[in-house]
Order: sequence, then structure tokens, then C-alpha cells
Amino acid sequence: MNSVQPHIPTEVHFDFLGMTIPVHWGYHAILMVAVWFVLVPICIIIIRFGKPKPTLTGLHRQVAVKHIEWWWFSTHKYGLMFSVGLALAGAIVAVTVSKGFSGSLHSLFGLATVALGCLQIMGGWLRGKHGGKNYFSAKPDDPKTWFGDHYNMTTRRRIFEAYHKTAGYFVYFFAAGAVASGLMQYPIPWLGEFVIAMVLLAFLVSIVLEYNGYRYDGYRAAHGYTMDAPFNKEREFL
Repeated sequence: MNSVQPHIPTEVHFDFLGMTIPVHWGYHAILMVAVWFVLVPICIIIIRFGKPKPTLTGLHRQVAVKHIEWWWFSTHKYGLMFSVGLALAGAIVAVTVSKGFSGSLHSLFGLATVALGCLQIMGGWLRGKHGGKNYFSAKPDDPKTWFGDHYNMTTRRRIFEAYHKTAGYFVYFFAAGAVASGLMQYPIPWLGEFVIAMVLLAFLVSIVLEYNGYRYDGYRAAHGYTMDAPFNKEREFL
């Protein structure tokens, strides 16, 4: 490991504990790399390529962890919540140890990454109801019970999907900037090589899965491919 820049604190004193604790920034770097270049990519690849092949009527049971057919959604949702929680904890510890926001390029990239990650989680809470003609809560003879923001593709759901899917790309722009600037301040050569390896691996896995046709349409996977489903009818010629 190369020499660390002098402005980076190597220990922190807590008056209420009456003790000084050494700071190991390598742990912070490893945590953040593990979050943004291991856990989060896994969650993204799973939601992109883990959806089941669409059937005539889609998935009937409630969207829940206990139902195995929704494993891809549950892994994505709770995996991202866990990952962003770790990143937020890591950021809070870093700010505490540094005794405030340093204003460095790394801190700017890092803050933007964690903030956008938190917004992704918060946005997920606003995605609306699932719904569906064949959903567990629907009555076949009562169309009013079929309603759902996802099934009917309401304005609320469209805004959520447009933001959630697009913002994910920007999170990675800032995450890459945070890691690169962080390793410039606190060089860990093998960790930089690991990041490059993970990016190439995710790239290769995505190409293979895309080539083999595993990227199914999320709406059709959930609600089936019949033309009576509102969003299927809307995209009849797509």
C-alpha cells in the first residue's frame, strides 16, 4: 500500500468514551466496494434476468418473500435495502470519524451515491399497488378488484418506473467516481483490480444471459401475455 495523504485522520477520539480509536480506512473502502460492485450488481442482474418466462395468466399469488415465484423481486427489493443500509452506515461512520463533511471530490461523489441509493429505496415505497385480473385478491366477476398501479400502469407507476430505472445508471456513475477518488486518497491497488474484475464479470454475465433470452418483460411475467391486460393491449404491436 502507498503512503496515505496527511489530511486523512488515522485515529478518532471520543470524549464520552474517554478513549482514542485507530481508524482503518481500508475497511471502509472494502465495505463500499462490496456494496456497490458486488451486492448491488447482483440485485440488478437478478431483477433484469431472473423474472420467470411469461405465461397466459401470469403470477397469481401475493407478491411476498414466502412465495418462491417472486424470489427475483424479493431479492432485488430486500437486497437493495440491505445494501443501501450498509452504505449509509459506512458513510455515517466516515463523516463521524472525519468530524464533518470534508468537501473533497471523494466525499461529493460518495454523498451523491448514498443519497441516490436512499432515494431508490424511498421511491420503491411509492410504486403503488400491484393488482391484476388473476391476482390473489381479485374476483373474476368484479373488475373493480382488478385495479392496481402496476396492472393498470397508472401515471404514478409510470413515473416510478421512469425514475427508478433511469436513476440506477446515475448511481453507478457516482459510485465509480467515489471509488476512483477514494482509492486516489487511500491507495489499495488490489481493491482497484477487484473493482475492474467485478465490472467485467457483470458485463460478461449480462451478455450471456441476454444472448440466451432471459430478459423477460416484467409486466408480462407478472400479469400474463393476454391482450385483455391493459398494458399488453397498449403495447399490442410491440
